[in-house]
Order: sequence, then C-alpha cells, then structure tokens
Amino acid sequence: MTAEALTAAQRTDLELIARGKQQKSRTLRERGLPETPEAAHALLLQLGLWTTHHNPHPERGGVQLTPPQHDLPDLPDEARTDLTHLTALAIDDDGNQDPDDALSLETLPDGTRRLWVHVADVAALIPPDSPADLEARARGATLYLPEGTVPMLPPAVVERLGLGLQDTSPALSISIDFEGHWEPTVVDVVATTVRVTRLTYRDAQARLDAGDPLLVDLAALAGAHRTYREDGGAVTITLPEVKVTAQDGDVHITPLPPLTARTIVQECMMLAGWAAAVWADDQEVPLPYAAQDAPHRDVRGDTLAAHWARRKTLARTRFQTAPAAHRGMGLDLYAQATSPMRRYLDLVVHQQLRAVLRGDEPLAGRDIAARTAEANMSADAVRAAERASRRHWTLKHLANHPERVWDAVIVERRGPQAVALIPDLALDTTLHSAHPVGTPLRLQLVQADLPNLQARFREVNA
Repeated sequence: MTAEALTAAQRTDLELIARGKQQKSRTLRERGLPETPEAAHALLLQLGLWTTHHNPHPERGGVQLTPPQHDLPDLPDEARTDLTHLTALAIDDDGNQDPDDALSLETLPDGTRRLWVHVADVAALIPPDSPADLEARARGATLYLPEGTVPMLPPAVVERLGLGLQDTSPALSISIDFEGHWEPTVVDVVATTVRVTRLTYRDAQARLDAGDPLLVDLAALAGAHRTYREDGGAVTITLPEVKVTAQDGDVHITPLPPLTARTIVQECMMLAGWAAAVWADDQEVPLPYAAQDAPHRDVRGDTLAAHWARRKTLARTRFQTAPAAHRGMGLDLYAQATSPMRRYLDLVVHQQLRAVLRGDEPLAGRDIAARTAEANMSADAVRAAERASRRHWTLKHLANHPERVWDAVIVERRGPQAVALIPDLALDTTLHSAHPVGTPLRLQLVQADLPNLQARFREVNA
C-alpha cells in the first residue's frame, strides 16, 4: 500500500484513531490490522504520512494543548508585610519560565534563624470557582513537554506574579523559625511583598562553592532537615534525571547532576509544605493533605539497582482532607504548597490559607475532597502524557544516533529478562539477559519502535 492509494477519508480515519479521537477504524480492519492507536501510528509512519517528529501522546491522552485565556481581576488592596529588605533567591532550572518560589533566611535579634519560603500569591488573583479556577481544576497541572509548556493558568498570571519578573512581587510567604541545630519551633503564613533575584541551579551552586554565606547556611539547614527526615523513616531515592528538549525533530537530552543547590531547594520546599500543613491544622482548616504509607519492605544499599528497587516499595501518595503522616518523606504531616502556578492542589492550599488570613470562611472538607478527585484525574492524564512524550523523544534521539554505545546497568530481573537502566538517558529497557542485578553493560540500539514506545538493544562487548 502507498500513501497515494489512500483516500482522504481513509487518511483521516487513520489519523483520528492514532490521535485517540476514535476507537474503531475501518481502514485498519480492512487490512487485518488491530484497531489501536499504535497500529495506526505505525501505518502512518510506514506510508510517510507522519514523520518521527510527530508526538501524538498528549492529544491521545486528552490533555489541553493550548493555554487558557481568562480575564483576571486586579490584585486586592490589602496590607502586606514588606520583606523587600531580605535577599530572596528563586533557584530554578535553565530556561524556567514560571518562577513561583524563592528562599530567604534571616537572623532575628534573639538569635533565632527564620527561613522564609516565598510563593507566588496566585490565590490573590484566582479565588475558588472563578473561571480561571474552574479551568485549572479541569487541567490539573501545567503540561511540561520536551517541545514546549502548556500552562495550567492564563499566561498573564505568570507575567504579573512570577517571582523576580518585576522589581517587587506579591507573595504568600511561609516562615519557619529554628533554634539550636536547625530545630523547627514556630511556623507562620503571611501575605508579603518581596524583591527576588533569579538564579539557575548552576549559578547557585557556583555561589555556594565560592562560600556565599546565605547559600552556605541554607545548605546546612537542608542537610539537617534531610537527616531529620531520614531519622523519621524517609526513603531516599537517587536515580538519574535528565532534561529532554525537542524542536523541529532536533532532540537534546541533558543529564541533571545531583547538585547541592537542588537539595537546598527540595528540602526547603518540603519544609514549607510541612509548615503550611501544621499551620492549617492548627487553624482546623481542611486541605488536600498529602499522605503516604510506609514502604512495604526495606531495601538497603546505595547502588542504582538498590534505588530502583527502593522506589518500587513506595505506595502512591494519596490526598485527604485530614492530616496524616507522609512516610516516604519522613514527615508527620504535609501539604504541597509551593507550586500554585503549576499544580491545582497547591492552588487549593493557597486559597484555603488566604481565606484564613482574610477572615473569610474556607472551603469545607467535602468541597476539598471533590476538587481533589477532579484535579487528580486530570493531573494523572497530564503526567502520563509527559512520561510518554519524554520516552517518545528519547527514542527519537536514539534513532538519530544509532551508532552510539550507551553505558547501562541491570537494575531488575524478570525471569529470563532483565531491566537495564541507561543513566545518560534516564531510560529503562527490557532485554533478554542472564546477567545478575548490578551488572554494568554497554548497549547499542537495534530498533526504536516509536508507536509502541519500545527500544530493542544489543549488548556490545567491551
């Protein structure tokens, strides 16, 4: 069969099923092929009607691919604590376009150290059940694809509230006071005005390595908090991470090194989530609290295979309106509170916190539960589209470099098969191998099956 032999209706039929817009295909059925998106995708590639640049997974997953457009109100005229005298650092990946959190650290007159986690005050512009809120709930989260980002909120939100994009920014700031060896004592939530400096992780790491006092102190705080969490049973998982970008079929995969600057941000964001949950619990305000059961078994070791196995011991995080322990983090309670531009449930947390600060009635637990259920379904579709898209473009990158040999490690056995992890790609692949877990390998691509998101490799002798 050739592309020319297809009628326009047949091509449309194939493209609709490949894009997940219909479930039946007469064109596939007449050719004895399964009526699946994967089969339609493969045929479109075979006929040259689609190229390997085409990523159908977001559309197939039913996620929105255009930004929302809603008019936004003016910021309310309200009192804010002026924190512009504090150094506030927003530390993000290269190319980040939606900076929504920043860190400050000050020493009070009595010697108490106070960590401030400033978060873009999105709830000041987007109250519950406003048009922008309803659409954000339906989207669940911002969609991050290698070929671009589709925001959860109207782009004007970032323009007006992104930290460091203007001379000063409105924020909802979460504070944690520490005594002794970084022992948390008092938490608070305050509407503030901040002046933010933006840094990449590499910039922050360079300043830390040069002895920047603020970053040195933040690193000490982060290290103490990580130790505290591990003593509380936290599960530490360190697996390779990469950034995948794609433009016009040109794919770049950049490994993300485990910088101390990343640890600083991660630990401070967890502290902010813990503090927000503590503060809300003290106010008896329902939130979408994040909870997780303890691992079902203990995995020791610091190898890639051990970290791979350890990840599989964790239950999925669940969200509920009453606080409970998050065992994977080693925290007694927790709420995601630092990404209201990117995750809908973070926005709900901010809406609840702001209601208390204004003296308004917060949403009831049943309303939080309903919002959580709807947003989680949408967010699951977003995360699935992101995972499939990253794998699609990673396989495209492999196909672009068929001659390259990749270092890999066996991280799991499944009967006669083994799972190998390629750290430079953060890609796992299944192959027939008798090697035990932990064995290093060198692999070369045999075939990249884009429709089925699978790769076949052969082992290359050293």
